[in-house]
Amino acid sequence: MSKLVTIYGGSGFVGRYIARRMAKEGWRVRVAVRRPNEAGFVRPYGVVGQVAPVFCNIRDDESVRAVMQGADAVVNCVGILAETGRNRFDAVQHEGAERIARIAAEEGIAHLVHLSAIGADAEAESAYARSKALGEEGVLAHFPDAVILRPSVIFGPEDAFFNRFASMSRWGPVLGIVGADSKFQPVYVDDVAKAAVMGVLGQAAPGIYELGGPEVSSFRDLMADMLKVIHRRRLIMNIPFFLAGIMAGFFGFVQAVTGGLVANTILTRDQLRNLRRDNVVSEGAMGFDTLGISPIAAEAVMPEYLYRFRPSGQYDAIKDSARNLRV
Repeated sequence: MSKLVTIYGGSGFVGRYIARRMAKEGWRVRVAVRRPNEAGFVRPYGVVGQVAPVFCNIRDDESVRAVMQGADAVVNCVGILAETGRNRFDAVQHEGAERIARIAAEEGIAHLVHLSAIGADAEAESAYARSKALGEEGVLAHFPDAVILRPSVIFGPEDAFFNRFASMSRWGPVLGIVGADSKFQPVYVDDVAKAAVMGVLGQAAPGIYELGGPEVSSFRDLMADMLKVIHRRRLIMNIPFFLAGIMAGFFGFVQAVTGGLVANTILTRDQLRNLRRDNVVSEGAMGFDTLGISPIAAEAVMPEYLYRFRPSGQYDAIKDSARNLRV
């Protein structure tokens, strides 16, 4: 019988790419998610019955253990960018990660891959960054041979980065951003998946890997590149942190007074704290070079999925060609 991997958060942005690659490797894939009825799209990644979404709540020991039964390897992709309801940073990215590692050790799992983030720091002002660091510590305390991946901002067809700002650019002549001079090292989602698969297969040595793409750019330059891809001319305006703090406070207030019915998915104070810091691979860190992976640049991939934000969508290229025709 083929081997089995349980991927917590396997229907999410990164998890689905790992699930697809593991299915191609011939493994059975158990996709552990909160809403398996909404994760049916992962089934066609393999043959009938090879990839199956199952229910799991990572805040509960028995739920985590149940979907891990019989697995040969485990991948944890669960993470949140903002807190809503009971999904708090500590509950998900610290306690949840540690719970998965502890139970994986108890169950005798051979390989554990944990998805963290560049900037994870137990002393950081950001609760997100602290929870990521504490999650790593919890994982290594119970599963010292784990492979931990720290990607920079991840891009790809389903990303919440370039897609978000490309969508915003359609509604006016100005594109407002916070932390325009902060540095990022965008990494392609499938390159992160390749690294995770190497960890599952035992082809990556235990340890922490920082994953960044081939280019380091400022937030402002990334937005300029994105605007070129979608054929839009916009003034990129840097919103000062003090003003952004007022905006984030207002959005947080609305979420609080509505009891979470109106979630703050725009800007939080914790995100502002992260935007004050560069998000790039540390000097001397293990990364793609260590794994033998050549990462893909954002400019090579963005046109494949951002074309829909062009003024005429997929027909923009045709219209440009038509302008060059001579009667």
